[in-house]
Amino acid sequence: MNNTTSPAADKRTTVYSMIILATLFFIFGLVSWVNTILIPYFKLTCELTVFQSYLVTFAFFIAYLVMAIPSSFLLNKVGYKRGIMYGLWTMALGALLFVPAAYFRTYQIFLTGLFLLGIGLAILQSAANPYVTIIGPRESAAKRLSIVGTGNKLAGILANLIFAAVVIKESDKVLMQQIKQGAFSGPELENALDTLIRGVMLPYAILAVLLFVFGIVVRYSVLPELDTKTMNKSAEDETDNRTSIFQYPALILGAVAIFFHVGSQMISLATIIDFAGSMGLGLEGTAKNFPSFTMTFTFLGYLSGIVLIPKYLKQRKALLLCSSLGLILSFLTIFASGQINILGMNTDISIWFLVLMGFPNALIYTGIWPLAINGLGRFTNLGSSFLVMALCGSAIIPLVFSYFVDASTAATTFEAMKSAYWVLVPCFTYLLFYATIGYKIKSWSRKPSVSKS
Repeated sequence: MNNTTSPAADKRTTVYSMIILATLFFIFGLVSWVNTILIPYFKLTCELTVFQSYLVTFAFFIAYLVMAIPSSFLLNKVGYKRGIMYGLWTMALGALLFVPAAYFRTYQIFLTGLFLLGIGLAILQSAANPYVTIIGPRESAAKRLSIVGTGNKLAGILANLIFAAVVIKESDKVLMQQIKQGAFSGPELENALDTLIRGVMLPYAILAVLLFVFGIVVRYSVLPELDTKTMNKSAEDETDNRTSIFQYPALILGAVAIFFHVGSQMISLATIIDFAGSMGLGLEGTAKNFPSFTMTFTFLGYLSGIVLIPKYLKQRKALLLCSSLGLILSFLTIFASGQINILGMNTDISIWFLVLMGFPNALIYTGIWPLAINGLGRFTNLGSSFLVMALCGSAIIPLVFSYFVDASTAATTFEAMKSAYWVLVPCFTYLLFYATIGYKIKSWSRKPSVSKS
């Protein structure tokens, strides 16, 4: 920021910048977490298999693998503010594609729109975190990240509720129930499905306009433009004689950890509506609320981290505890059974262990990141992009889960899904390895070379 401005002007700039960034993080959450309700929605309206429906998360999150590193080059070339504008415009185009996709009820166009939304979001993710760090004192950067991160989690709670309220009207709920009961066939079924899916046209058209306009707002806002040369120079303090990020085991193993973490988190969120459906709860009823229940516990976990870390609980210890709790909840989801009535919903108790998984999942990502990039020196920016690429775990691991559900010979969908949740076990087991051993490894050589914990 300009050093010649007054303290009051600097404070106003910081406040306005935080409002803009908080809005960006809210958009991250809103656009990302609404995928959890799009999966069963498209499964019904586009007549998909379980595997096909989980291509929603694949198309969206595989964009991180494709765009993470190119986005860093884009931001260096055009600047961060202009880069954010391009990212928002790319998302606007993706949202706009939902209109023809819904009109023609063509799933492939929906997937293209989701991919473009993911591309835009990958650009925004690469730009937003550095901004949160530099718009105020460095020593309070963690506090600012917590504030904007809370907005992201709040969006996760609201995303499915907003989608259900805006897209699924009361008449649609009746129509959904009739379709599930087989009340329509032939042209009548096609007309009913067309009626349902066209409910997304107006909301996503409005979203496209808002994203486009917000891009212009950011471009000409008070956000300071970042000096990438200065940023890179400050990251060279701990440089050594290594010549590649692949010579940093803690980073590579950390990227794998993020891959498994985001994949397991997406399974707990993206599958829970279908899991509730296997217990007799429909999308048109209370099943749509379960992702919001899970995100509520994620929100509570995030708040507990703000209070406890680092004053009462070290970040690495939090990663270890949360990974252990995630593994325990995975086994309970698989093995626990029995009917229970909570909030007026009669379900198998196992679904509530999946809901509770939101709590430990809140602190795992923030625990992995600093351990993975520690000591990268001049490779910090590239290493960060490498970690962003690992977010594609949200695209791939849910597909593995859906494959096991479709391939299962279990008598019911409920039993098939319970069995498929075994996918969570190796994910959390690896996270335990990284929290205890993996982050210490400093060399790939046979002789152990580890850092002090």
